[in-house]
Amino acid sequence: MPLTRLNIAFISPDTSGFNSVLRYSTAQSQFVWDSSEYSFTANYQGSVSGYTSGGNAPAPVLGSINTIDKFPFAADGNATDVGDLTQDRLGTAGQSSTTHGYISGGQESTPPPAFRNIIDRFPFASGGNASDVGDLSSNRAYPTGQSSDTYGYTSGGLVPPFTNIIERFPFATNANATDVGDLTQARNDVAGQNSTTSGYTSAGSAPAIVNTIDKFPFATNANATDVGDLTQTRRNPAGQSSAVYGYTSGGYTFPLVNTIDRFPFNTNANASDVGDLSASRDSAAGQSSSSSGYTSGGATPDVRLNTIDKFPFSTNSNATDVGDLTQSRFAVSGQQV
Repeated sequence: MPLTRLNIAFISPDTSGFNSVLRYSTAQSQFVWDSSEYSFTANYQGSVSGYTSGGNAPAPVLGSINTIDKFPFAADGNATDVGDLTQDRLGTAGQSSTTHGYISGGQESTPPPAFRNIIDRFPFASGGNASDVGDLSSNRAYPTGQSSDTYGYTSGGLVPPFTNIIERFPFATNANATDVGDLTQARNDVAGQNSTTSGYTSAGSAPAIVNTIDKFPFATNANATDVGDLTQTRRNPAGQSSAVYGYTSGGYTFPLVNTIDRFPFNTNANASDVGDLSASRDSAAGQSSSSSGYTSGGATPDVRLNTIDKFPFSTNSNATDVGDLTQSRFAVSGQQV
């Protein structure tokens, strides 16, 4: 009997974050990776939109805000206001499932100013306000967030004092977070990145400003390990993730910096400088599409910014200004779908 069809069982991730199947191409007379039927983008990378949540706005608002902005990945453009958090907050952590954005912790500056333990959730499918779906184990501000397929993580922050706690909460149900491990250093003002298997927490203030890159596993509850250093000590940078690299952009280290650092996921190694933001800033939010990293909002010593910067994952190059948020603000968190 002649062989008319060959099914290949190999499935492998390509460099864009999509899964591909090995098929035989009669046109090319060879096996090729085909991703046309497999578009399982990880939660830390989006294909549609980036979101920037909360923050601290300048006068006449002057204080923490509840705005959820949304901007497109397919084309460069300005953001639109699509909803509100349950409370005005700055210094929050951001997480993303495939259907919802999450905002955890933060500080409310309107009277009475206080740290919060709230976990908010808002829908990606339609514009809408967030709802309170759980609590962190303690009130804390200035942590960072990571996302696995099934859980959101909140790491580090200021309770006070500084904390090293790594907490996680489920995406499938509304529930409180649980303590699943510790960072190598208690610190706040950190940036978050993640691969498909691990979360990363980089930079921060402990209270000395550090260049540490910590890594912790998603598969088990365990403490983080120090796997490398950034090119500069800094606090309040933004974090982005490609399929193979983590990125740390901007931050503050006497003075502000515009550096975009990159470190590999497949090995434990130090970061390298691969480009610059359009302006030096700190306290911005990071978002990731499958092809680009975004840095939105932030502040200089004199000005709060509404800038949305974009830099490519495929090459080492500087970021470009591709749009504006609806409000100039800093101490914001990012999500993507």
